[in-house]
This record gives sequence, structure tokens and C-alpha cells, in this order.
Amino acid sequence: MKKRTKIFYCHAALLLVFMTAGCTGGNDEEPSHSSSPAGESSGIKKAETASAAEKKEPVNKDSHHVSADKSEPDNMSADYSPLQIEYARIWLQLGENQQIDELNVRRIPAGALVNPDDHTSARYPEDVTQLAGSRLIDGSVTYSSNGDGTIQVYNVPLRWESREDTDQGVMKEVTEEMIRHTKKVSVDTGDNEKIRRLIDIMSIH
Repeated sequence: MKKRTKIFYCHAALLLVFMTAGCTGGNDEEPSHSSSPAGESSGIKKAETASAAEKKEPVNKDSHHVSADKSEPDNMSADYSPLQIEYARIWLQLGENQQIDELNVRRIPAGALVNPDDHTSARYPEDVTQLAGSRLIDGSVTYSSNGDGTIQVYNVPLRWESREDTDQGVMKEVTEEMIRHTKKVSVDTGDNEKIRRLIDIMSIH
């Protein structure tokens, strides 16, 4: 009986040792599980940083593109009005004398006399613009804009010579003929430096 009791206690002691070792082994495995979330967290942070860097990149490209556009040296439309550019281009293309010291711009409304010195003169059917230098020898250009890059040029002198012996109605016929026979011209873009020079000496009345 005593032998059986000793054997039982020995078995119980061995079983207790195995159970204790099993619990200790389970506790040792826990740190390996807890390290996994830390690794995942580090990977997420790296992914978020890379994503933020990718989002910032297009913004930098756009801002560089805008600043490059603003620094273009020959951007005429940013420096001058469309009308100023139009006047300069037309004189550069059609003006008789390019070595002028002043470019005068005179706007003439529809209904105005073609020859302002003669009340029998025909009248302009539309608004026109007259470009001229400061001297008669500089010549002049009288035109109306079609709004599509072309103009109608009127063959009208800058200054009219009136004669007392002119027959009644002759001036009306002459000016009506001028109105009927305008010339359509396509306006060239011209040279930017020459256009800038003409705008600098331009005087709009």
C-alpha cells in the first residue's frame, strides 16, 4: 500500500512539473504575437508618409508651371490692351511711314461725315478708326474692324482740299464711292518689339 502511495505521489509530482512547464512555454510565446502589430503600425506609417509625398508632388509641378507662364517676356496681352495692339499692328502693316515720332488714334462714330469740311459728303455707315502720324507726309489709315482678324480699309485722305468751284453733289459722289469700295485686309501679328515701340508713342484722342 505504501508503495502505491509513493508511486501516486511521484506521478502527481511529475504531472505538476509538466503542467508548470506548459504554462511557462505559453507565456514565452506571447511577445512574438505582440511584436506583429508594432511591425504593422510601422508599415502603415511608412505608407502614409509615401502617400503624402505623392500628393504633394503634383502641387509643386502646377505651381512651377504657373510661375513659368507669368515670366514669359513676349506676353503682349498682359502688358497692353487688345485695341492698343490692334492699332500698332495695323500701322506696322499699312502705315506709309514707319519712322514716325507719334501715332495718333482718332475714333470716328457711325454717321459722321466722310469729309468733315463738306456738309454734302456721304456719312460713314459704321464706326471707323483713323491712324496717322504727326505730319501729313506720314500718311494715314482709316478702317473698321470686322472682329475676326480682318479689317475694311477706307481710301480716305487725312486732309481734304476744298475748292469753291466744285460742282454741287460732286463731293457726295466721291465720298459715296469711297464707302462702296473698301478693301478687306487680314492683319498680321507683326514684330513684338516694333509693336511695343508704336504703343509707346501712341496718342488716343
